[in-house]
Amino acid sequence: MKTDPYYQALIVDDEPDIGELISLTLSQLTIQCDIAYTVAEAKEKLAQKNYHFCLSDYRLPDSTGLALVKLVNDVYPTLPIAIITAHGNMETAVEALKLGAFDFVSKPIDINKLRQLTAEALKLTPIDNEHKSHSIEEERLVGYSGAICQLKQNISKVSRTHAPIHITGPSGSGKELVAKIIHQKSTRNTGPFIAINCGAIPCSLLESELFGHSKGSFTGATKNKMGLFQAANGGTLFLDEIAELPLEMQVKLLRAIQEKSIRPVGQINEIPIDVRFISATHQDLSQLVAQHKFREDLYYRINVIQLTVPPLNQRKEDIPVLCDHILNLLANNQQSLKPIFTQDALDKLLSYAFPGNVRELENILERAFALSNGRFITIKDLALASPENKDYASTAVMNNPDSLEDFIQQQEKESILGALTQTHGNKTKAAELLGISFRTLRYRIKKLGLQ
Repeated sequence: MKTDPYYQALIVDDEPDIGELISLTLSQLTIQCDIAYTVAEAKEKLAQKNYHFCLSDYRLPDSTGLALVKLVNDVYPTLPIAIITAHGNMETAVEALKLGAFDFVSKPIDINKLRQLTAEALKLTPIDNEHKSHSIEEERLVGYSGAICQLKQNISKVSRTHAPIHITGPSGSGKELVAKIIHQKSTRNTGPFIAINCGAIPCSLLESELFGHSKGSFTGATKNKMGLFQAANGGTLFLDEIAELPLEMQVKLLRAIQEKSIRPVGQINEIPIDVRFISATHQDLSQLVAQHKFREDLYYRINVIQLTVPPLNQRKEDIPVLCDHILNLLANNQQSLKPIFTQDALDKLLSYAFPGNVRELENILERAFALSNGRFITIKDLALASPENKDYASTAVMNNPDSLEDFIQQQEKESILGALTQTHGNKTKAAELLGISFRTLRYRIKKLGLQ
């Protein structure tokens, strides 16, 4: 930060004492502040000067801070704006975040939190971001279809806020990749990115994994353990397959998000956390809420901003460029020449349904790369599953009605074994590829005798 006042901030508050306190605090960070007492006055000042940060009270004489957030988001989209809310008023904070606010701070204002929020906001200025290069993860989000271009635009917008984000999309479509890009484009990119698959951890260990525990708090707790919330402090915590969280853990997660603090197992005191939450699932959370399988209050807390990652079969025009990108990576890793597709092999890929989405495409190409002669990839190298033979299935059932269950079980066995083969025996990845939870896969493996 510059030694002389360089950054300009606009403070909007009708209480002169609060405005002066904020101005004095920010001046210690070499930020010059202007104060407006109404929304109308704020509009005039915004039109006259280029500001780097705006902080507005919620209640103002002629309108609300939300109206100012909307104006800034529409007219000055590169200007970070934060809202001052009443203590404990999460509804106002959530509404402000949905309208495009960068963050919020509650009354009475904590000076340290105000300084931290301001420092984060100033990282979003065009001056600081002008020469940022693309991350490796961002380069992996390949495609030029309308759906992917829109997703990239939305990622750039939501990366500027601290609002919780919920990512939807089928298994294998790239939800974790999107979460990583959001983290790397945010002001938290120097902090850790911690990912956890909520469906891959047994219920009995979830609380300890998320919040940590103290030595002796339960049988087997031989030493203090830091939870993933603390590990992600200053960065981003990505909760994948959040729909798999048991209801009792949903309550504790809600409190952690609202209070910005956690209580490790076996401890009395809470620990403050500074974490940005991103969640994801391939399931319909709103439907689970209606079925009382997911808490409604938690749903509204994590779903402040929603992003949808399209399935691969809805953006097939991206398949050729995806193939080129993936094969380039494989060739570089193997230090060999990149093979090219025969026309019939490419046509086969373009007509394939891709139930496993981009992850399945990566697995198919990795296998084809290994099986090819090094120059061309043929249909045989792709080894795609044949389209379902409906005539065969219906004939088998009509001739022998008792074979229906056997036929279904055989199809299920083949699907599970195929997924395990593609993921080299990794059950967590196989479950994601099949679009089911880890627990469900484990149960089906046992029931079908595939141990």
